[in-house]
Parts: sequence; structure tokens; C-alpha cells
Amino acid sequence: MKSQVRMAAAGLRRALQPTSQSTARSLCNDAAVARPSSTKVGASLPASRRQLHSGLPQRHGAASNPAMAFPCLDALETRSATLKDEVRSRSDASGPEPSYTAGATQIYHCDDPLLLDWGGVLREFDIAYESWGRMNADRSNVILLHTGLSASSHAHSTPENPQPGWWEKFIGPGLSLDTDKYHIICTNVIGGCYGSTGPSSIDPADGQRYATRFPILTMEDMVRAQFRLLDSLGVNRLYASVGSSMGGMQSLAAGVLFPDRVGRIVSISGCARSHPYSIAMRHTQRQVLMMDPNWNRGFYYGHVPPHAGMKLAREIATVTYRSGPEWEQRFGRRRADPSKPPALCPDFLIETYLDHAGEKFCLTYDPNSLLYVSKAMDLFDLGRENQRAAATRRAESEVSFQDGVYESAVDSACSLTLPDKPYEEQPDSAASSESSSNSASSEMISPSKPPPDLVAGLSSLWDHPVLVMGVASDILFPAWQQREVAEALRMAGNRNVAHYELSEEQSLFGHDTFLLDVKNVGGAIKNFLR
Repeated sequence: MKSQVRMAAAGLRRALQPTSQSTARSLCNDAAVARPSSTKVGASLPASRRQLHSGLPQRHGAASNPAMAFPCLDALETRSATLKDEVRSRSDASGPEPSYTAGATQIYHCDDPLLLDWGGVLREFDIAYESWGRMNADRSNVILLHTGLSASSHAHSTPENPQPGWWEKFIGPGLSLDTDKYHIICTNVIGGCYGSTGPSSIDPADGQRYATRFPILTMEDMVRAQFRLLDSLGVNRLYASVGSSMGGMQSLAAGVLFPDRVGRIVSISGCARSHPYSIAMRHTQRQVLMMDPNWNRGFYYGHVPPHAGMKLAREIATVTYRSGPEWEQRFGRRRADPSKPPALCPDFLIETYLDHAGEKFCLTYDPNSLLYVSKAMDLFDLGRENQRAAATRRAESEVSFQDGVYESAVDSACSLTLPDKPYEEQPDSAASSESSSNSASSEMISPSKPPPDLVAGLSSLWDHPVLVMGVASDILFPAWQQREVAEALRMAGNRNVAHYELSEEQSLFGHDTFLLDVKNVGGAIKNFLR
């Protein structure tokens, strides 16, 4: 019997060697099946197996299994080391940040201060823009094209920058935005990093980068800056305001802010007010970025930028840009290399795709711009009460600015603290919602029914032709949000609303459909603008 035990123990020791991983897994699986999870290890084993385990000699200092490799972390560490070397090698201490430009642009510089919705000010600012097609004699054929969160003004190639733009197939002679008919202008928003004034820009007050001294922005602030550009170009009225995603929000805002200066409105995969899911996703991205030690509360310029946080933030964002059914078709459950054992680093094809998306992005967009622009999206709400509150704050800022006490007013506003108590689930208000159609609970229970406040906020668009498009497979801006926009406009008295919703059969590309579907999205735009 003892000789049998010794032989079995020797066999088990061989099985635990790294060169026999499959045998070790088999033994582990057998043991897992043999014992219930509620019992101690070995309690349910036969007496002979318990004797076998107790008779094993202990190998002090030797692990049961080899340490796992982490090539994904090695890559991040290598990148950090490379960036540190770049910082040391630059005598001007400008840091390793790229220029964050997509190529040659035109620059509009404004010396008139821009007072912002939440109390900040830009004493002067730049807007980078590009244009295509000819402006006619009376400047009545101008279309303002609004971008998504991280896009530059480079929507289409130009002689100065022949690289394809992010809407290359939608702009040109005979295309959706027909350059034989229209003069298209696209800007980089303020707060961005592709030539327009943003957190990475120099504060003229002290010659230092703004960093997180940059003021909080809103979509409406961005639009007002764009209309300063239009003023400088002598454009009194737009033929159309066109945008997708964040641009779809801005396109609506342009009409609400300047109803007499906007003819037609196109809003694709956007909304009239940000909703909790999209706010939550952008919050998570910002938190991941801000937790990167290299972020340094926004003052990383001249040092190693928070590339790891940016990479992870982009991966989270990418999850929201496409749809589950599309990924099922594209990736399924396939692994990058089935011949290798599973790993904690990117392993499945979908993981390697997300890793690649984050890696491409992490040094091509300024992290602070991501924070500020995404926060502006969260704050977006075209409801009447929000518009009134913003107008009141702006009026107060105007008075303070003229009286020379503006700085102290802004200082007192920068005092946000976390709540004293953690979040507690709110009591069920379903019953009370029946008695008050204006309550917040009523809005949450019936998101397909626009709240009266939003209807009132969009009432200035009662006579504007509006195209609203949504995509059933979009999880970031679900199709019900576009239905809400269209219904709110109709309830406000607008009889010129065209609403289209692409089914999953028409597009599985989710939120990114507006970048890819030339036939359905592009075709609808072309027909609407005629």
C-alpha cells in the first residue's frame, strides 16, 4: 500500500509541473466535481485520496503554478518610459503631448470676451475651421456642420490637407452635403484640442496653459462661439445646421439660440437633453482618466500625459459606439490565439479590438479636452427652465464683468463638494406621478412622452423644417431619444418634422451608423436639404 501511495504522489508531483498543465487542470477539475462547494477541501474525497493529499511533501518556496505574463501592462510601462525619455530630451520642457491637430486649418481669432453659461469667461479665443464649396453672393447657401465629441474640423479633405476627413463620403459634388450647391463650414469646438481654444491653450492672463483652470462649458457656449465666426464671415442666416451625436445636440441648440439665423435643422443620433445612461458612461470615462496618477489634476503639460487613463476611457466609449449584434457577427466568442491558454490581458478578439481602439486614441486627443467636452454633453438640456437659469447666470456675469468684480464671483462658484451622505434609493413615486403630469417622476416613467418643459424649450422651432434620425441599434443615444425630439417639436406646433428610425435590419452599426451609412443616413440628408 505504501509503495502505491509513493507512486501516486510522484505522479501528482509530475502533474503539477508547468510542462504538464493539461494534466494538472484535469486533476483540479476532477477535485472540483468531487467536492461540494460548501465543504472543506478534501472532506468529500475518498479515504485513499485524503491519505494521498496528506502524504505529499511540502515544497517551501515553490509556487503551485507559474506566474502569469502581462504583456498589456508591459506595453503601458514601456510607453511611459519612452514618454519620460522624451520629456528629458526636450530642453523647452514642452512635454510629449502631440500637437493635437488633424492638419492645416483656418483660424478665426476673437478678441471680444465670451461669457459662459456657468460663469466662466474666455477673454479671447480661437476657432479652427475648414470649408468646402463656394459661398454664393448673398451668403445664403451656408451649412454649418457640427462635430462629435472628439472630431476635428477636418470633415473632408482639402488642398491644404488631403487626408480623408471623418465625413469624407458625405461631402462633395452631388453628395449628401452637395458642394455644387452649398458652402459647408465645420469647426473644432471651443474646449477641443484641434486648433480651437481649449484647456491645452495658453491663458492670455498669465501666459500659462489653462489646464483645469479652463471654465466649464456648455453646448450653447460652443454654438455661440461658432456664431461669432459666422458674424466675421458675414453670414447672417444659415441654410442649414447639421450634426450627428454631439453635433446633433449642437444643431438643435443653434436653432433654439438663433431661430432667426437658422433655416433648416438636421439632428442625427442626438438628443434635446442628456439622459442618465449616457451621463453615466461619460462619468465613468472621466473617472478612469482622472484616476491616472499622470493626470495630476489636469496639470500634466510638460510631463508624461495620462495615456493609460485615456486608453481605458476610450475603450469604455468604444463599447457604447457599436451594437452587440454587430459584435456577435464580427467577433463572436473567438479568441485571438486559441492555441494559447487564457490570459488576463486582451485575449478574445473583442478585447484586442478595444485595446487597439484605446491605443490608437490615447495620444491623439488632449485628456483635459475629453473631460470638458464630455461634461458639456452631460449638462445639455434644452428645457425652458434650464434655458432661463442659464440666461440669468449670464446676465449676472455680464454685470459683474462690467463692474470689474468678475474674478471674485467666479472664485466663489468653484466650490463643489461631494454630498455629506451617500446616495440613498428614492422612495417609489409612481403613485404621485399620476396626480402630477409635470413631475420629474412622470418624465422618468414615460420617457417616450416629452415633458412640457422640453416642449416649451423647443417652441422657438415651431416653423423650422427639422430632420431627426435615430438608429434602433444605438445604445448610447437610443432611438427613443430621437423620437422624443420629434414628438416634442410636433407638440410645440411644428408641422415640418421628418423623423426616420433605422431598424436593426438596416444598420447594426449602433451609434457609429452616422459615420458609416452613406445610403440611409446620407440619402435622407440629401433629400431633406433639397
